[in-house]
Amino acid sequence: MYLLVAMSAIIAPFIFLVVLRYPATKGMTWSALIVIGLALTVWGMEGKLIVSSVFQGIHKTLTILWILFGALVLLNTLRKTGAVDRINQGFQNISTDMRVQVIIVAFLFGSLIEGAAGFGTPAMVTGPLMIALGFQPLAAATLALIADSTAVAFGAVGTPVAVGLSNISVTDLNFFKEIGVTITMLDLFAGTFIPFILIVIMTVFFGKGKGLKDAWPMLPWALLIGIVYTSSALLYAVIFGQEFIAILASLTALVVATFTARQGWLLPKTSWQEALKEGFQSNSNQSDMGIVSAWMPYIIVVALLLMTRIIPSLADFTKTAIDLSWTNILGADGVTSNWEFLYSPGTILALAAIISVFLHRKSITVFRDAAKQSLTTMKTTSISLISTLAMVHVFTNSGVNVNELVSMPQFIAESFASSLGSIWFLVAPFVGQLGAFITGSATVSTLTFAPIQYNVAMQVGLDVKTVLASQIVGAGAGNMICVHNVVAASAVVGLSGKEGDIIRKTLPPAILYGLLIGLASFLLF
Repeated sequence: MYLLVAMSAIIAPFIFLVVLRYPATKGMTWSALIVIGLALTVWGMEGKLIVSSVFQGIHKTLTILWILFGALVLLNTLRKTGAVDRINQGFQNISTDMRVQVIIVAFLFGSLIEGAAGFGTPAMVTGPLMIALGFQPLAAATLALIADSTAVAFGAVGTPVAVGLSNISVTDLNFFKEIGVTITMLDLFAGTFIPFILIVIMTVFFGKGKGLKDAWPMLPWALLIGIVYTSSALLYAVIFGQEFIAILASLTALVVATFTARQGWLLPKTSWQEALKEGFQSNSNQSDMGIVSAWMPYIIVVALLLMTRIIPSLADFTKTAIDLSWTNILGADGVTSNWEFLYSPGTILALAAIISVFLHRKSITVFRDAAKQSLTTMKTTSISLISTLAMVHVFTNSGVNVNELVSMPQFIAESFASSLGSIWFLVAPFVGQLGAFITGSATVSTLTFAPIQYNVAMQVGLDVKTVLASQIVGAGAGNMICVHNVVAASAVVGLSGKEGDIIRKTLPPAILYGLLIGLASFLLF
């Protein structure tokens, strides 16, 4: 009975979004009402705590909408300045093949953004960028979400490891480094295949009927890029620790991908463009803007993200100068939503948009018009996100109740552990996915479930570092199906209401990723 109630936050969204194909505005509203009702009547949460959790969700929605606005206003500004046309021409010079472009934009550039920012930012940046390159909106959202997975374990300069495992008593810097090495070793058997999986998803779902026939010729090049990424990540993990793995590995693979694609090495002779949006025409007029100038706003974004995260004085300033966080909401201890405004990726993205206006010598009205356009795009998204995040925070705060039950996520994990302990290596990554699916964060998933994973590993006699690494990698893969990431990704490509269709396409790769990590853990450790 209690397990079914705890699972309601998973079952209800799946039924409404995936099975019944309701738009998120409707499906997540019903899901939130069901979970809140069960939390109040069965789990024993007090009404005041539920209201506090709902307000926590509303406040958290504002932080995500701000990132969403930043991503959209940057892209719309660059469209109006002509930078997007120049970026498009740059990609055409590398390769006109969309199978190549999706790896470079979604997987590698997205991984670079993930390593610097986290917060679900990559899909909000790469999705619109692929739209500008001519990708079908559904393809852009789906591929952006799948691509934002392998790098998530080390997103925001290693936060999922350093913060996610902070409530494990045995942790220290050396422990974090060993976890990072273990993650990259496991990803040799899973993350390596993400580039090819992206190509398969694109050709099967968005091609013109040939499916795998159009994917197989790309296997050698896709595996090369995957191996370069995961093997260099392992090298950087051994040398530097967890903070810069995603950034350095993505830069390394970007260099290899760009060079080999220009030379046509390991690539088929024919260019594949079947995922183009109907009627799309790229600007054939040669831009007089330099390629570095066109990319400069994105370079500024990455630079500012890194500076505000690795320079202590700048990090302290951006976290404290404008702090819109809400602590102990309505007097509920621990119910808090952080919003350090200057530290937010949304602020940095919006600032880069303003800088680009002057950099590209345009009127400030370009930014104003881009802002209006971006706000129009976001209209319906807020309803979906409020419902989703209200449900999430009721779910995670459910450990405070009159029935003296543990929280719903902990109840689920402990129920699984009691019956599946002997094969926990195969289960651990899916627990991480479960946490990310609900909370939308690899870090929060790991904070929630790492103590349970640790205890199970100790009780069953499994290697602790491998189990915890599987948790983190699984949480990263859970980004593909996380409801509020899907809502945001669909919004930035103009597909609000199609969230269920996106999850139906991202769910199989997420499950496959979890299986590969589980099997690698089971066989190697």
